[in-house]
Amino acid sequence: MDLDEKIYHLRKKLDDSIANNESYEKIYSISIQLDELIAEYYRENAAINKYKDKNR
Repeated sequence: MDLDEKIYHLRKKLDDSIANNESYEKIYSISIQLDELIAEYYRENAAINKYKDKNR
């Protein structure tokens, strides 16, 4: 599963947890995991874009 898919599935899990009124701790934990994946996504894409800019 690539990073985009992981983000999609974790976002869905977070949305479902909120909709089902699950505990704050569970929602917070999923939110932190999602934040980490999104940060990783931006780091990877920033590196790719920096590489592309250098090679123009």
